[in-house]
Amino acid sequence: MDGPHAARSGHQGTAMSLAPLAHVLFTRVMKYDASRSDWADRDRFVLSVGHASILQYAMLHLAGFGLTLDDLQDFRQWGSATPGHPEVGHTAGVEVTTGPLGQGVANAVGMAIAEAQLRTRYGADLFDHYVFAIAGDGCLSEGISHEAASLAGHLGLGKLVMIYDDNHITIDGETDLALSDDAAARFRSYGWHVLELGEVGEDLDALEDGLNEAKAVTDAPSLVIVRTIIGTPATESADTHEAHGYAILDEEIAATKAAMGMPVDETFHVPSDVLETYRAAGLRGSIEREAWEQRLAVFDGDRAALEAQLSGTGMPGWDEDLPVYEAGDSVATRKASGAALQAMLELVPGLTGGGADLTGNTGTVIKDHGVFSPADPGGRQIYFGVREHAMGAIANGMALHGGAIPVVGTFLVFADYMRAAVRLAALSEAKVLFVWTHDSVGVGEDGPTHQPVEQIASLRAIPGLRVIRPADANEAIEAWKVAVGSGGPTALIMSRQNLPVLEGSAGAPVGAGAYVLQEADDAVVTLVGTGSEVSVCVEAAAALARQGVSARVVSFPSWELFADADADTQEAVMRPELPSLAVEAGVAQGWHKWVDDVVSIDRFGASAPGGTVMRELGINVDNVVARARTLIGA
Repeated sequence: MDGPHAARSGHQGTAMSLAPLAHVLFTRVMKYDASRSDWADRDRFVLSVGHASILQYAMLHLAGFGLTLDDLQDFRQWGSATPGHPEVGHTAGVEVTTGPLGQGVANAVGMAIAEAQLRTRYGADLFDHYVFAIAGDGCLSEGISHEAASLAGHLGLGKLVMIYDDNHITIDGETDLALSDDAAARFRSYGWHVLELGEVGEDLDALEDGLNEAKAVTDAPSLVIVRTIIGTPATESADTHEAHGYAILDEEIAATKAAMGMPVDETFHVPSDVLETYRAAGLRGSIEREAWEQRLAVFDGDRAALEAQLSGTGMPGWDEDLPVYEAGDSVATRKASGAALQAMLELVPGLTGGGADLTGNTGTVIKDHGVFSPADPGGRQIYFGVREHAMGAIANGMALHGGAIPVVGTFLVFADYMRAAVRLAALSEAKVLFVWTHDSVGVGEDGPTHQPVEQIASLRAIPGLRVIRPADANEAIEAWKVAVGSGGPTALIMSRQNLPVLEGSAGAPVGAGAYVLQEADDAVVTLVGTGSEVSVCVEAAAALARQGVSARVVSFPSWELFADADADTQEAVMRPELPSLAVEAGVAQGWHKWVDDVVSIDRFGASAPGGTVMRELGINVDNVVARARTLIGA
């Protein structure tokens, strides 16, 4: 109560009613060492109901993760370690960034997949832990939870235990305003083990017994349903929708404290015996952690692979034997992307994932390394099914668990279905490789529903997301080097159609963001392209040369990477003294930061062969030549 009251914002009710459950998890059930919050074999805790963050912060303080009372008193304040919703990397002990409801459910599924892969590959002596997630009515209403839960049941993720806080309350009122389904029946139909504990929200022993029963089921994920009374033990607000938010104020706080036998006039009161109990629980796992470190020290398996997985890197030489394509070849960048992925699998052992029913179409096939299933939980190929949103959030969970570099693919236009998860990947700095193919109206006959025009601009707008759109097969290879060799998420944008391999692209400095593909000392204009449009720029430069107009060509695969370059590099590439024309088969939004004019597609596409659609919508040599001449006044 005191934290939200000091902040004059926050969510007291859920945190209060879940306190007994959190107490049982942190003092009786979970395996962790508060002094080493990064221990690889710790149980993971996911608060999908991220608005109840003060509950997690209280547990982290009590258990000794490093949060102080001052941190709790600074709840939701500028620069504090206790933001409004949990943020991984910001607060020690927070595993994932949650808040948008349902994301944590899918994150937990991803963590359980990562645990199963590590346990199968390296043995239960090194990896044998659980993922505990708390979800609420809102989480289970969100579509992403349905997608993720369906996949989790199909995969038999027995190390996943999700607790459903069934408090019957949403912001608008009681859940029956909009919800009448049977969660228990739904999850049983998904293949989950379901325990309906009933009204045991304050019965510590019953909660512990239920959680231990769930842990004992190893061939299916478990849903533990607990009926709680939101706001308990508040004297007036309990079991009302007002208790969802900041509603328990001075008089009721005092009355509630009195009813609990706590000092009424003291805020942030922690009895010494309570603190002692929690600190002992927080350190209890140190014995297990030290024993684990001894087992790790004598591990006689593939230590190099294990270390690479846990560090999220490749083994020495991982980037040395990738394909190189000859100028004049014709290769779809999605095909080159798939070849790069396959070539790295042996030396980048963390690479794992697949597609949302488009695995072959997107080049996210992982051959000869097993298919993840109950029969083979170490398989690196994952079939996500038609579940784009869950796929993105599951990948985030895998990456943040550690031991996995998830690769997930679908068509670029369906990135819209994933956006919330992609945004959280960027916010969390999760190393997820998003492979989005069929990147333009060049998709062709499928028509405007499947032809992306605004998606690339939309992705570029996400802070912390590295977007790379290669011009040809060689740039696609280099893009993969950047993605695997960097931290944080990367969007790899690939073509459906074949593209010519360009002269000078082998070993291209994609990591610089942009580079001069064709220089001309007497140039009067710079043509700038990304993806398939770079070849259009090359052809347009040749056509301009025949007309006596000298043009240079810049390939510009990544705005984000180029923005990180120093000013001298940027000037050398762009030569700002020359007029510049960008060509991209998408909306022009954002391009004027870099160039003077843009040949773009600021409308939806049409159903026709891809080349026809490109030509009719202005992505053709004649139009680029005409626009360049107009730009220079020729």
